[in-house]
Amino acid sequence: MNPESVDVTAGLGGFLAFFLLAVALYFLMRNMNVRLRRMSYREEQEAAAAEGQSTQDSPDSAAQRGDSSQGPDLG
Repeated sequence: MNPESVDVTAGLGGFLAFFLLAVALYFLMRNMNVRLRRMSYREEQEAAAAEGQSTQDSPDSAAQRGDSSQGPDLG
């Protein structure tokens, strides 16, 4: 038996499948990057708001400001 030399390639169908997967991966990574940045930004904003809230609500800061609405009225 004499085996014939046959070239087997993916052809146009293989190229298109690979190209579509690459494009889908690009859009998925782009979307994930946007969502991670948005989540990071929101966490920073919440941390800053919580820090601002905690300094406003502490009794020491109210006493330093002379704010009588924070805490008991002694006068």
